[in-house]
Amino acid sequence: MIQRIQTIYLLLVVALGITLCFQPVLTFNAVTEEGIHRAWELSPTGFAETTQLTEDQLLLADTLTEEHLSGVWGLLIATLLIPILAIVVIFLYKKRLLQARINIFLAFLCLGYYGILGIYVWFANMNIHVDDLGWHITAWQAIPAVCFVLTLMATRRILKDEALVRAADRLRR
Repeated sequence: MIQRIQTIYLLLVVALGITLCFQPVLTFNAVTEEGIHRAWELSPTGFAETTQLTEDQLLLADTLTEEHLSGVWGLLIATLLIPILAIVVIFLYKKRLLQARINIFLAFLCLGYYGILGIYVWFANMNIHVDDLGWHITAWQAIPAVCFVLTLMATRRILKDEALVRAADRLRR
């Protein structure tokens, strides 16, 4: 039965996971020796500089080095797996124990997202050689935590349904 409460929880996980795919995760800010304020954004699709330069700073911008953070594929894969696994779990409604196992993996993936993000923040701090480097978490970073809670709530309901089906099978015998 697709019209169960855990389906609503998992649909919310899908919607939030898709939203997370298109939002910046972190912003890095720094000021160079020339007084130019530089900014970068880390998103699941990559690491991009979003510096807004004025006319006077364009002359000094030729001396700036471009910073790259390669290999952001781990964050992209984790971000894409969250909604994909939630959709798979929704359509496995006849196999409740498999649903529960995949949901537990999905919950660990939501927590693992923060570990992967921490690794990328560390790499970004190592690669950007600018004084006064500061990074700021965007509000979108709460999405994996919300997905984690929704996944645990769905798992609890799936296991409750399984217990109900087993109790009904016991009564039929």
